[in-house]
Amino acid sequence: MTIKQAMEKGAIELKVGNIETPKLKSRLLMQYILKETRQYIIVHDTKLLTERQEKNYFLAIKKLKNGIPIEYITHQKEFMKLNFFVNENVLIPRQDTEILVEEVIKIAKKTKARKILDLCTGSGAIAISLAKYLPESEVTAIDISHKAIQMAKRNAIFHKVENRITFLESNLFENLPDQKYDIIVSNPPYVKRDIIKKLDKQVQNEPYIALDGGYDGLDFHRKIIKQAYEYLKYNGYLCLEIGFDQKEEVTELIKNEGQYSKVICKKDLYDNDRVIITKVI
Repeated sequence: MTIKQAMEKGAIELKVGNIETPKLKSRLLMQYILKETRQYIIVHDTKLLTERQEKNYFLAIKKLKNGIPIEYITHQKEFMKLNFFVNENVLIPRQDTEILVEEVIKIAKKTKARKILDLCTGSGAIAISLAKYLPESEVTAIDISHKAIQMAKRNAIFHKVENRITFLESNLFENLPDQKYDIIVSNPPYVKRDIIKKLDKQVQNEPYIALDGGYDGLDFHRKIIKQAYEYLKYNGYLCLEIGFDQKEEVTELIKNEGQYSKVICKKDLYDNDRVIITKVI
């Protein structure tokens, strides 16, 4: 079977399986199996696949049909124009989270902030992007998952920023040394517990621990808001990603704490409320 024939068959199988953008995903899987670029696939689409390549390709197609996210199959996800290795131990970085990172970069450049704390780092996408685009920064990245921390370290080494990121295995602030930061940033779990089982099958195959925000989706926001000011310098910033319908509740949590100044909310590319920014008083 040629590359073209395999991709056409793969795309049909994905379409029948109700997988979005079947042609694109069939090509991306072929690129992964052959370890080649898009251009190579286009130019050499009449080339015959080996028996092993064909078998591995259709195994990947089957995984995708069974709800395994393509990022977990190819182990690749682009975020902030950087490539990250991902697997089933970490949440797949989302484009929405780039809004959070971009806002932190703006704040850091404006205030000359250097010490940044990233809570719930997962693959390390936020921490590593900040270290990459803020060369003067010193980042501390925390996650409760040992496997996530190992993944984040791997990505940091790949992007050559491992010397400027301190990775800690910790339940939020639990094992954090007593020090102050200019900015605390987090994309914590924020999906309501009873909503998770209603999500797309591919999302359900991501780590439950990285999705579950408790009964109302705000368990982590509550904990972070209640403690963050103790770890922030005077006029330090707290930047949080939120669910599209959580702006009012998170704003209320911040106001009720009495330790923060006004709240600013930034929208994502789909005009949904996505990022909350506040400062310690």
